[in-house]
Amino acid sequence: MPRATIRDVAKFAKLSVSTVNRALHEPDKVREDTIRIVLEAAEAVGFYGVSSIKDSLRSTRPKMRVGVLLLQRNRAFYRNLSHAMETAAKAVRDHEVRLRIEYLDELSPQNVSTGLNALAETSDILGVVAVEHPIVAGAIEALAERNIKTFALVSQLTARCNVGYVGLDAWKVGRTAGWAFDTICKSPGKIGVLVGNHRYRCQETNESGFRSYFREHPRGFELLEAESTFETGSIAREVTERLLERHPDLTGLFVSGGGISGAAAALRESGRAKEIVTVAYDLTDVTRAGLLDGTINFLISHPLQTLAHEAIGAMIRAFDGGPDFPPQSIALPFDIYTPENL
Repeated sequence: MPRATIRDVAKFAKLSVSTVNRALHEPDKVREDTIRIVLEAAEAVGFYGVSSIKDSLRSTRPKMRVGVLLLQRNRAFYRNLSHAMETAAKAVRDHEVRLRIEYLDELSPQNVSTGLNALAETSDILGVVAVEHPIVAGAIEALAERNIKTFALVSQLTARCNVGYVGLDAWKVGRTAGWAFDTICKSPGKIGVLVGNHRYRCQETNESGFRSYFREHPRGFELLEAESTFETGSIAREVTERLLERHPDLTGLFVSGGGISGAAAALRESGRAKEIVTVAYDLTDVTRAGLLDGTINFLISHPLQTLAHEAIGAMIRAFDGGPDFPPQSIALPFDIYTPENL
């Protein structure tokens, strides 16, 4: 067959030959959607200049460098969130999103501040999961003075500047967990509460919403004082074992922070997993297994693909809006899983 020409591309695209020529040689003078039409036509007719058109398309897109700072790489939730962010960034068509993701194993505020400043050297906009702390707030404020905007992911943050947020409404999460115990438990009793760290606002607000539900619906449940797992499975296991030993009449366990792997292991080994209603957080291989074997009864989960899509979109709007455009806060609906809807 004869080699496809510019005229063939123009005919297939229903554009003039001069427009196709400009898309090839002067892409800065052609609208992006027109270049896309030319690219699709060129691929359809087998035009030799497809790679050149793709280069033209890339050159017309605004380039945005996004730095994201997540918590421990060994935790499935953050690996899954990282994958979702990468997928969302690649799916953007009107911007070239250059995404860099780093993890923190040592979660002190000082380390978060250092990580944010390091990422800021190669980023236009930042996303971070971090504790609420004056050192973290100070780092975000200093970055804002350099016109680098920050979005809190999963757990809200505050500072003396606008901080975006993309995550769940933690108050509703806690209230929903309370409703789950009230509905599933056959009779009222003691409920243990595990949090990772009270400085994560999402976990503090989860607990507040949880206790609020039972203040509004006093049916005889006794909510024990929250125990910290420090976001670690081994500590969560020890704390759960201690709760089971101290409270042989324990009715429920609300795992609102990190460490569900340890808590689930302790419940299984105690032989009391089927007697205790357990509500946990986020769908991973560990929590899926817990739902399937009856160790976990009710799961509240981030919709990770939606979170990533909304976060990248909000970052693009903040980037395009310039220095005076404040980063948005977006509260997402959450997913609910039981053993029957996996």
